[in-house]
Amino acid sequence: MTLAPMEHAFEVDFFDDPAHFLDRAGDRLAAEPVVSTVVATIADRMARGGPVTSTAPYSWFAVVADAAGEIAGVAMRTAPFPPYPPYLLAMQDAAAIALADALVDRGEEVGGVNGAFPATRVAADRIAERVGGEVAVSMHVRLFELGTLVDPAPTPGRLRPAYDDEAPFALEWFRQFHVDADEQAGHEGLADRAESTTLDDLRERISSGRVWMWVDDADIPLHLTAANPPAYGVARIGPVFTPREHRGRGYASAAVAEVSRRLRAEGSRVSLFTDQANPTSNGIYVALGFEPVVDMVELTIR
Repeated sequence: MTLAPMEHAFEVDFFDDPAHFLDRAGDRLAAEPVVSTVVATIADRMARGGPVTSTAPYSWFAVVADAAGEIAGVAMRTAPFPPYPPYLLAMQDAAAIALADALVDRGEEVGGVNGAFPATRVAADRIAERVGGEVAVSMHVRLFELGTLVDPAPTPGRLRPAYDDEAPFALEWFRQFHVDADEQAGHEGLADRAESTTLDDLRERISSGRVWMWVDDADIPLHLTAANPPAYGVARIGPVFTPREHRGRGYASAAVAEVSRRLRAEGSRVSLFTDQANPTSNGIYVALGFEPVVDMVELTIR
């Protein structure tokens, strides 16, 4: 049975143009720049390139406003991997329900929802209630911000920016990161999102100085750490990948520490996400001085 939408005290506005969205929601994102990092960095990157263009079936940003016109919540749907989940920042339950109803009323197929807990769960439950289906957890995610940087033990090698001609194998490392993270955390079916990263994406990130290699004395790469350009003063690290044959030697700790130091020297606060089911990565970041900020969740609707 399909349920009818309820009457809401909230209005949902959708934006195809990220620049217009930032005009409306920029102050809200800037007020909580760490928590807003994913929405802010993606909107900023798209806005710099003009109107949104994407191979994904959905590409929009949304603002949920109360009766007085004040912003109660922010969301987006830009994920280039199935099931193309909307991403929600924190909002009241009623605002999350209003957003869920708006998506159903627009005729969008929603097979998953990611973002801040509990708003994400509230929205997913409402969608499942209206169109049928069950909600299941795919991943519990934790957002961290660097507090006082704790230097790791000295590690042989050094950090340098990736070279443009390293883009092809860097792309393989980006993709393998998702495969290995799935395996380490005991997940299934999440690694396919890695296919959304293209060689052009990697070359752009390398040319902007956002990809680094930890290399040995012969300048051979042993590890990769990347970061997003800062938005509202916050830079987000990821992915962080060490090939299997080079693990256990401290390269990840050394690289993340040095990248964090460089990002701070640019004037940025430093954040990153971890899968709560991966004790290795969580342990590395906590030991470096990263502190938990908020828990998020990735949900599927089947």
